[in-house]
Amino acid sequence: MAFLKAEDAISGKQGKAFVTINGRVEELFYAKTVEATIEKTKADVPILGKTNVGKKAAGWSGTGTLTIYYFTSMFRALMLEYIKTGKDFYFDLQIVNEDPASTVGKQTSVLKDCNLDSVVAAAFDATSDDPLEEELPFTFDDFDLLDQFNAPIVR
Repeated sequence: MAFLKAEDAISGKQGKAFVTINGRVEELFYAKTVEATIEKTKADVPILGKTNVGKKAAGWSGTGTLTIYYFTSMFRALMLEYIKTGKDFYFDLQIVNEDPASTVGKQTSVLKDCNLDSVVAAAFDATSDDPLEEELPFTFDDFDLLDQFNAPIVR
């Protein structure tokens, strides 16, 4: 029987994220979490002689959430420009997972043409000792894998 080596499980704390906006690359060292999901869009296909409705893939959509510590004005400033001028902004988000303790190597994902759904305009919380953070929901229109994990070593 094969077993996973515990050290091959990827630590989420070993990740990195970079955002490219207007040709400028910024490391998101203040990111706390990121999760992006690709969901298929399916069309109903009624089939003569069957009581169920078949499904056929007809497209996809990408959504995600980036949670960051609340100390950059970059996203608020971009949203302010949209509010004042109507000029929307898009960016690429690159996520690197590479745990040096693991034998599976690294995975580099790129979410392309990301567009924020909302930003926190202003915030404070006098009731908590925790640092402020903000959740930035977004959509994306394309996806690439620049690096893929290797198969884990089985013992």
